[in-house]
Amino acid sequence: MKSGMLFALLLACCQAVLAAGTLETSAQHRGQLYRVTHDGKTSYLYGTVHVGRDGAYPLDEVAARALLDSKALVIELDIREDKAFQVALTRYGRYAEGDSVQNHLTPATLDKTVQALARAGISLASVQQYKPWLIANLLVGAELDKNGYQRSQAVEFALLAAAQKQEKTVRELESADYQLSLFDSLDAHQQEQYLLENLADLADGDSLKRSQALLEAWSVADRSGIQAAWHTATSGDSISAGFMNRVLLGKRNPEMAANIERIMQQDQVAFVGVGLLHLVGDDGLPQLLKRRGYQVEQLY
Repeated sequence: MKSGMLFALLLACCQAVLAAGTLETSAQHRGQLYRVTHDGKTSYLYGTVHVGRDGAYPLDEVAARALLDSKALVIELDIREDKAFQVALTRYGRYAEGDSVQNHLTPATLDKTVQALARAGISLASVQQYKPWLIANLLVGAELDKNGYQRSQAVEFALLAAAQKQEKTVRELESADYQLSLFDSLDAHQQEQYLLENLADLADGDSLKRSQALLEAWSVADRSGIQAAWHTATSGDSISAGFMNRVLLGKRNPEMAANIERIMQQDQVAFVGVGLLHLVGDDGLPQLLKRRGYQVEQLY
């Protein structure tokens, strides 16, 4: 199953600078929202998406109230910290000086890559030091941007702007170094296959369709649509689906749950915004926290 666009959404959360603005509210529920309680401590789990279009997506009134009542905002990464991302990108996403992607791809894969880059208006020379996984994510991100889905309209921007206005503490669940190291855990063969899968998705339009399906389900809190997007991302025998299921969700979710538990011991009330798919499935954060003895209620 093809799911590379979801990796690009994860990567996009690392790449921006905070925009000014205030938090707007809407009656329309978006994403998913859970309340987690234990020993008098409360956390809210809110599913985010890392790109947006057609104007900012405001929080609905329930989520906005939960954020207002919280002492701290917790997100995967503080996307205002671009320097840490650039350092991690160099460490995990680029070949050493004197090496290039041409030395790591078969001629057939390289030819397909050059064609896809040309369609996106990107020269091979400008990305030849990038590893295959990074080129794949770059191309998927470019396709999203071309169709109006912009990182500058990510939900995290609204959350960070509100936290800044409300003078809240901002905590991170992870680091840019950790997130990008996960992609570099793919070996050379897996990286080439991952690139090929994404090139195929881009060529037949599946990449954009799957991104649109996830974003549309999020925008109206469509539980069945969100579940379908999660199933698409984690099912099948492709490198992309296996990596999503085993690493990007399977490895990170238990670690996130442990970090949320530590944060709940520090803050009386915390608002935790994470990528939407971390909340879905039997091993999503709500279910993992239930197994740790927490009371978890889905508000929508």
